[in-house]
Amino acid sequence: MTQRASKSTEPIVFETEYLEGVRDIFERRIVFNETLGLKVLDIQPGVVLATIRMREALIGHFKPQRVHGGVISACIDTMGAMACFLALGARHMDESPAKRLERFQKLGTIDLRVDYLRPGVGTHFNIRAEAIRVGSRVGNARVDFTSPEGELLSMGTGAYIMS
Repeated sequence: MTQRASKSTEPIVFETEYLEGVRDIFERRIVFNETLGLKVLDIQPGVVLATIRMREALIGHFKPQRVHGGVISACIDTMGAMACFLALGARHMDESPAKRLERFQKLGTIDLRVDYLRPGVGTHFNIRAEAIRVGSRVGNARVDFTSPEGELLSMGTGAYIMS
């Protein structure tokens, strides 16, 4: 009988260098995300939380002051990719933080689906993304875009190339 190697039950803790590098990539080095005002609130292996503050530049419909659907779509895409990137990073803890951050170069969106459920009206919006499956080549994520009160406004799924 062959024994399987047991998986470690210890939680994965990312190094400060890696966390700062991920924030730098997704908040500042992707200039469009900086334009959106995307701010990462919490990073865990495979799960990430962020927020954007509503402002005039993000309005898609002037009468109800509703956030533009493209802003929602961009946030869902970015956060789904980030969740998959973090899940991949968690699988390669044997590598240096710099080496794991280099993997970003191979990350890209394959497919994105967004469901707009309710009008995006609010002072800010929260985005929660979770990697559903990350294989050797493709990662999949589910993303929720919510109001300040936690009401689900839009949701999406994305598939991302990882290699």
